[in-house]
Amino acid sequence: MELVVLNTSGKETGRKVTLDETIFGIEPNQHAVYLEVKQYLAAQRQGTHKSKERSEIAGSTKKLKKQKGSGSARYGDIKSPIFRGGGRIFGPKPRDYRFKLNKALKRLAKKSVLSAKMRDNSIMVLESFNFDAPKTKEFITLNTALGFEGKKALYILPEANKNVYLSSRNLAKTKVLTYNEISSYDLVHAGEIIFLEGAIEKFQENLKK
Repeated sequence: MELVVLNTSGKETGRKVTLDETIFGIEPNQHAVYLEVKQYLAAQRQGTHKSKERSEIAGSTKKLKKQKGSGSARYGDIKSPIFRGGGRIFGPKPRDYRFKLNKALKRLAKKSVLSAKMRDNSIMVLESFNFDAPKTKEFITLNTALGFEGKKALYILPEANKNVYLSSRNLAKTKVLTYNEISSYDLVHAGEIIFLEGAIEKFQENLKK
């Protein structure tokens, strides 16, 4: 399995990169993808929700009426949940929503997304490039040359590049990450995935560990 390397003008350079079929050519496992995306989204939750129960409400603890004989429901003090301003029954409490997944499943999820994207012809390899200074206009020109204007695009770099990252930061549908930062959520969320020439080898090695 091979992909042609394109230049920043969107034209073929004549070079090709070899893709590992155990990464880009497997039968996608949708459940593995679901679990990793769920884990990613769960980790984004603050978990700071909180409501007061009756023991936390400020108010009198005096029993409002006798237990029996009134002909109506029995209740205790004014902080009872049946009254307006009373405590909430089984209300939300601060909690951590994160959960663990094993490495093998997370690798399978990434492989599944990449294989599905490969079938849709949504993966390309681009020659390495750099900007002399952070310029959003230059990144817009690059997206236009590659045909990604108005599309979601994920650029995967072999190493951190401050100028490239800052140039893309103001573009709502463009995201730049290094090969070891990406999650299945990033891959699923991207419409087009662009590996820089040096990143795809490192990414494949990373998934084999």
